[in-house]
Parts: sequence; structure tokens; C-alpha cells
Amino acid sequence: MAASTTAGLVGITSSIATRAHGTDLCRVRNPAGFHIVTHVPIRRGIGVPLHQQIYDGLHRAILDGLIRPGQRVPSTRELAAELGVSRLPVLGAYEQLLHEGYLTGRTGSGTFVSEALPDDMLGVAVVEPRATKSRALAHRYEGGLRPFRTSLPALDHFPQAVWARLVARHAHALTPAMMAYGDPAGLPQLRSAIADYLRTARAVRCEADRVLVVSGSQAALRLCASVLLGRGDSVAVEEPGYPGAHSALVASGAELVPIPVDGEGLDVHALDAIGKRVRAVYITPSHQYPLGASMSAARRLALLEWAGRRNAWVIEDDYDSEYRYVSRPLPALQGMSTNDRVVYIGTFSKVLFPSIRVGYVVAPKALCEKFALEREATDVFSPTLYQLVLTDFLNDGHFARHLRRMRLLYLSRRDAVLEGLDRYCQGVLTVHNADAGLHVATLLTGALRDGDVLSHMLARGLTAHRLSMCYVGGKPRQGLLLGFGGFDEKQLLSATRTLGKLLNELPVGS
Repeated sequence: MAASTTAGLVGITSSIATRAHGTDLCRVRNPAGFHIVTHVPIRRGIGVPLHQQIYDGLHRAILDGLIRPGQRVPSTRELAAELGVSRLPVLGAYEQLLHEGYLTGRTGSGTFVSEALPDDMLGVAVVEPRATKSRALAHRYEGGLRPFRTSLPALDHFPQAVWARLVARHAHALTPAMMAYGDPAGLPQLRSAIADYLRTARAVRCEADRVLVVSGSQAALRLCASVLLGRGDSVAVEEPGYPGAHSALVASGAELVPIPVDGEGLDVHALDAIGKRVRAVYITPSHQYPLGASMSAARRLALLEWAGRRNAWVIEDDYDSEYRYVSRPLPALQGMSTNDRVVYIGTFSKVLFPSIRVGYVVAPKALCEKFALEREATDVFSPTLYQLVLTDFLNDGHFARHLRRMRLLYLSRRDAVLEGLDRYCQGVLTVHNADAGLHVATLLTGALRDGDVLSHMLARGLTAHRLSMCYVGGKPRQGLLLGFGGFDEKQLLSATRTLGKLLNELPVGS
């Protein structure tokens, strides 16, 4: 029995040590077990072993979404009592589900449906070209804190002591005014600190009155969609591109128009050739998501000229521009604009920690009031405490020092991934781009499908984001986005070894 499976079974059996064993008590104290027996019909005398019937029933219920990720399932003793069978077939079924990644055992807590189910288990792998809602939902299931989780910074190196001291200082000093409703656009002092940073580090043209504080980049995208787009409008997006942007933009009722990208970023000629009116274009020019290219100066100027000529808007997502490994950080597209047609968005989630939930929008002057009104209608205002803390974190120099340390750390972690991929994955996985950011874009060779690969990775304690999920239409390329920010070099080398072994074991056509 594998070590991970053994640990899971320990979680299953230990959870019953302090429980009474009566079925009635089980129904009262274990809501997850109320009607789970309806998913496991036991038929004796049909030639199918009991453990297989139990496995099939639970497996089907998870696939159909009747038992949800994170939901607790009964202990083996409880389910055996419910079904009127011995514990052995239940143990056999649970062992198989644990090994395949459908269940996870938590010592002292019980057994749960895995939060990180493979995409094709969730019924979202096969979608229509514009079924972006399903694609975005699949994007959320990336495997928790498993190696290669994308968009995860180095949480183990965050200056928690500094942050905790600032939190404590402001928590103790909260006045009644600070505890009341706040400015929908954000605290003036934080907006000023963000504007100072963006002007200095990103060459963004802005003052504090053009900055709006929001709950992360996803909220910024939804705000842009609400202000700039209406039902039936066309919005151009990079192909492939960021699935989270796809879901945010279509929420306004707009239609996505995919525009191909190459080594210089978005193909502006292809954008200009579109016959229909395009209201806006969403781009990631400093580090194209997911393939990693940087938009060339010629393309940037051509895009800004197109926006002015077509009276369209450019939404610039500068999501992890702070980290480049082959050149100096590139200035923002917004700073090159002379016609003020660019909406600039960014976030602190990837440079600090995701749960901070603080992002920002720099609005064009002509739209500032409209953005502020829509911001208030959407979410009223952002929590005041973290805004106060972040203001000091920026103004006192902690943010700049953290970025300097992280650039060196992420370079080392990126190199560890590249070393491991070169050592263990040659011939089955090709590195497409690793020049910037917190993930390495790779392409699968041969007939391997990224959805199938991901399901096997999850079963072995790894995760990734599927390249094919980043496409709106057409024939998607098969590949993996391998995040490295949240894991040390030893973990990453071990993970690439496991990945290489897995890929080489998969049959051709998997």
C-alpha cells in the first residue's frame, strides 16, 4: 500500500476513535452521511464484489457532483453500518478512491472529497468554445498547495513578523471613523502610495485620484467589464489567454473575440482586420498569460494607435511584471499612451500573499467618476484595516525590500524547475517560455493530452494549470503551466522527477 494511501486510511480509521457506533447517532452527528447510502445501492448475487459496488457508487456520485469537493464522507465503520456490510469492502473502496485522488484523509478529522479533483472529474473538460464559465470554474481547482500550483508566491518567505506588527498597531488604533464605512475608491493614503509606486517602478502616468482600490485583479476585471462593456459588445482577448479574464468579461454580456499571439505578443494586424466593432481589448503585455511573451515596442505603439483610431479601450493587466529573469522590468503600456485609452490593473496577491485581496485600477481621467460609481455599486468599499497596513508596508520601504529579496529567490526556484525538466522530462515536455513571472510555460509532445496528464499528476500529489483551458476557440495546444513561486528548490526538483516518471509511463495517446 502506498504511503499516501496509508496516511489517508489512518485519517479514516482514527476519526472514529471517540465516536459512538450507533447508526442513529451517526445520522445526527455526521450530516455528510445522511443520504450517502442512496448513492451506493448494494445488490447481492450479481457477481460484482461488494467493494467494487461501493467504489462505483461513490465514484459516480463524485463525478456527477452529488457529493461535492470538500464534503465529508462517513467513516468506514459508519458507512458499513449504513449499508449492512462488513468494514472490509468499504475499506477496499475507500483505499482505491484515496489512491486515485478522489478522497483525502485528515488525521483526527475524517475523510473528505478532495478539493483538487481532476478537471475531467468535474465535467468541465469538454466545453463549447465560449463556455468560459465552466473554464473559469475548472481554473479554481488547481490542487491547493501541491507543487506546481500556479499564481502562488513564496509564502514561506513573506515577512510575517513585520506584517503582524503593522496589523497589531492599526488594529489597536482603529477609531470609530475608521470602523465606519469607507471611501469606495479606497483610503486616500493608500491610493497615494500606490500611485507613487506605479509612477516610479512601472512608469504609469497617474495621480492618486485616478487609483481605485478593489478586492484583487478579478474584481478589477469585473469592474472594467461593468464600466466599459454592455450586452452584445465585442471585446478582443489574447488567444490563448487568461481564463479568469474571460469569465469576468463575459459576465457583462459581451462577446469574446480571440486574437492570436506570437513571440511579440498580441497580433495587432489581426485585431485591426476584424470587421466588427470591437469595444475593448484585454492584454497582458509585460508577461503574456499563459505563454510568457513580452509585447514588442512596435506592437505596443500599433495597439495604442488602433485604440485611438477605433475609439476603443485597452485593458492592461500587469499581473506579475515585477519578476523578470532575462532583462530589466518593462515599463507599462499605459505610460506610453498619449490618448488616455488604457485602463491599468494590478494586484498585490502575487507579490505579497493571495488572501490579502487587494488590487487596484488606474482609470482614464474621462472615466474616473464612472468607475467610482460602479465600484460603490459593486462592493461599497474595501476593508479598511488591510488598507492601513498596506499603506505603511509601502511607505516604510518593506514592499521594495521584499521585492528585491523575492527576485533572487524566484530566479533560483525557476532555475531548479528548468534543471529538473531538462534532467527528467526531455522528449515528453518542452519548455516554451520561462523569462518572467512565477510559472514556466511548457508544451506536451506527441499525443499526450494535458487533461489526462493533470489527472495523473493529482493522483501523485502534484498539480498544474492546463494550457488548453486558456483557449476561447479553435484547436487548443496541449501543455502545462508549472508554478514554482511557492515551493523551494528541493521540492521542485523532486516534483520534476515525479512528473518525468509519470509522463514516461503514460501510454501514447493518453
